[in-house]
Amino acid sequence: MERKAVRRRVLPGIAMITALAAGVTGLAGCTDGNGMGITSDQKGGGSTAAPAQPGKYRSLPQPCKAADSKRLKAMLPAADSLTTQQREQLYAGTAEPSFDGDRHVGCRWNAQAPEGTLLLSVTFERVVSYDRAAASDDDKAHTVFVRRLTDAHLPFPGITGSPSPSTAPGTAPGASASPAQPSGSPAATPAPASAPPSASPSAPASAPASPSTAPELGSRVLEGLGNEAYLDDKLSPAGASAAQSRTVRIVFRTSNVLVTIEYSVQPSGPAAIPSSAETQDKTRQLAQALAERFSE
Repeated sequence: MERKAVRRRVLPGIAMITALAAGVTGLAGCTDGNGMGITSDQKGGGSTAAPAQPGKYRSLPQPCKAADSKRLKAMLPAADSLTTQQREQLYAGTAEPSFDGDRHVGCRWNAQAPEGTLLLSVTFERVVSYDRAAASDDDKAHTVFVRRLTDAHLPFPGITGSPSPSTAPGTAPGASASPAQPSGSPAATPAPASAPPSASPSAPASAPASPSTAPELGSRVLEGLGNEAYLDDKLSPAGASAAQSRTVRIVFRTSNVLVTIEYSVQPSGPAAIPSSAETQDKTRQLAQALAERFSE
């Protein structure tokens, strides 16, 4: 009888322990409807944004063959003393060393003419974003372009400085408008009525402005060239014996590629100064041709 009583006390305890263990197992197996246990720490928030597509250009053309011979000959006229082989070598250009032909390539030309030394370089740079979830290749290339625009000390397109004081309407440039007559001050003495106006028919109504040289075209942001572009025009300081050289640099972006063209003209004589308009015009024509080639 005593043994049966002991068994009756033990069995309810075992049953209770078994029930508790089954309950814990059941709780551990419960899910929140997404196949995750209720003990999981699931953070809220939207899904991760898909990375941007790669840039338009996956490779770069050969810069030494990018410019057509007609424009090269206009920018780099060869001396008459050069042989046919020397002319071919001149216009073939010299490729710049590159560790990755799909990321950065360049070419240089050097022409010695009787009127001076002419230097030309063309560089292609393909920009790649290593985190396209944060910025696309085009965005990264735009950032590089803005950095170079800032280094050239040019304003970003659309940003202008404070307007300078202007002359009153109808006032000739350089002449200041007459101040208002203060109250209480004596009036200006009128011209004598006996002084007749000049009746000379040959005298013009207003004297024409004295002829002046054409204004120099400075550095500025360019429109209609690639996605964005700027021009940097620099003239070296004048020296007692050394000639002043002019260097025009154009940088433009097309998608994820930056193109840099640099054209330098150094006259042989110290008195000659390279024309800003002519140097810029030749550089812009080459830049436009290269932009159209990338658009093909």
